[in-house]
Amino acid sequence: MIKRVSVSLFFLVALSCLLLTHVQAADEPAGKKPAKTPEAIEKGRVIYYMRCSFCHGLQGDGDGPVAYQLIPRPRDFTKGLYKFRSTGSGELPTDEDLFRVISRGLPGTAMQTFDSDKIKSGLTEEERWQVIYFIKTFSEDFNDPEFDPYKAVVNVSSEIKSSQASIEKGKKIFQEMMCWECHGDGGRGNGPNSPRLKDKFRGDPILPFDLTKGWRYKGGNTTRDIYLRFNTGINGTPMPSFTDSLNDEERWHLANYVVSLQKREVNNNPVLSAKFVSGELPADPDNTLWGSAASIDVLMAGQVIAKPRWENPSVDLVTIRALYNDKEIAFLMEWGDRFKDTVHNPEKEYKVSDVYKGYVSWEEITRDIGNFRDSIALQFPTAIPAGTRKPHFFRGESGNTVNLWVWKSDLEESGQPPVEEVNASSPGQPMKIQPPEGQQIKGKGVWKDGVWKVVIKRPLLTEDKNDIQFEKGKFIPLALNVWDGSNGEHNLLMSLSSWHYVILETTVPMSVYLYTLLGIAGLGLGEFWLVRRVRRSG
Repeated sequence: MIKRVSVSLFFLVALSCLLLTHVQAADEPAGKKPAKTPEAIEKGRVIYYMRCSFCHGLQGDGDGPVAYQLIPRPRDFTKGLYKFRSTGSGELPTDEDLFRVISRGLPGTAMQTFDSDKIKSGLTEEERWQVIYFIKTFSEDFNDPEFDPYKAVVNVSSEIKSSQASIEKGKKIFQEMMCWECHGDGGRGNGPNSPRLKDKFRGDPILPFDLTKGWRYKGGNTTRDIYLRFNTGINGTPMPSFTDSLNDEERWHLANYVVSLQKREVNNNPVLSAKFVSGELPADPDNTLWGSAASIDVLMAGQVIAKPRWENPSVDLVTIRALYNDKEIAFLMEWGDRFKDTVHNPEKEYKVSDVYKGYVSWEEITRDIGNFRDSIALQFPTAIPAGTRKPHFFRGESGNTVNLWVWKSDLEESGQPPVEEVNASSPGQPMKIQPPEGQQIKGKGVWKDGVWKVVIKRPLLTEDKNDIQFEKGKFIPLALNVWDGSNGEHNLLMSLSSWHYVILETTVPMSVYLYTLLGIAGLGLGEFWLVRRVRRSG
């Protein structure tokens, strides 16, 4: 059984306020850069061994004890090859470039922020400088005056402000430069070359970036940040510098276009409001009626609660909407997925071996297109909780079960009913499929241009004791599980969310629920914090 963690409501509300406040680690140091002395390097060595070597290795070669489970792999400092810099293609980074990366971290990777002003476990500015001085000792190139990075800093001209005209010019350049061959026509990283790309570090597979995910730009998502990438290229990857192929003005236009592709600001409200409609609920994901429904963005994380644990999920966010009428409720889930995976081969499923190390390496599973299906599951408690105690957000627990609505792309593709209603009492026990007479859900999924849209609907009330019952004005816990087949995901290898909530709109003003909303927001975000803490402790 998974041990539950009891935390006071006051603490969770305070935590939710902290997590909901957007913070950005400092790009520039507040204090003066300290001198590079033998003492500073020695202090940096101690910090590195204690805080960095688990991923990057004792020798700085990117082969630490947890490196096998991470993708992308930790940086090999001995090669002197760094991705995010202010210097030209193939050049070393400046100290300030390294400071920026260590302070900010790299979204979408295991590289966390180390700014002690932002996280309790971070490093002070002085400590960050010290570890930078030590990291540079892994490559002799930093001692060679011929490779002085400060002589290779690229020029940044005056920014061309974004406008419709500039964006249109950038779009034309995007097509002419054939950026779509890797990034796809819509910038979702699903171009025709995307399955074949390799990095230059170890020859590992590397997928083009999904340009619509503004929250995951590793080197920054502003126009200036992106323009800088076009000037420098990204060392060790297929992403080149455009300084020889585009003039300065063209690079600004292209940057403005890329920024225009980014998704709107993430809405991390933990409560989804289901809108009442008087007519039939839409079964088609593209029905215009969905545009009238409020949406929330559900953040996803790798499943690291139960073995086999998975650190490398590809789906990190699902947008969800809900509509209901007098008889039914319907949910629309939308998420980015580069490839449409509609085949499932049970023979290739991962089996936990005798030498299982705790986490599954991406190299141990089949991550090719055509082996595993795409899938999504909505999860609810079997009964609405009477108080704050809910089932565990990962498959419930003994005596406190959950009800899941599971959509499978392979069933959709073959013309079978694509959704199944199941129940679970823990991740360690097989899910129980409800009998045919208990299957009252319907669903439909559509994939287009790197995006899945799936609708699942069911009667509001049923006579089945294993079903969640939807009542107006009640905060009903809701969580998600998602599988990306081409990323090798199946069974417990998946991404999952903590509890969120859905409430059926009524004529009662939402302000009546203010304190309940605050408490629920804290609980939901507290559990997401717990997921992140479990990942770090793992």
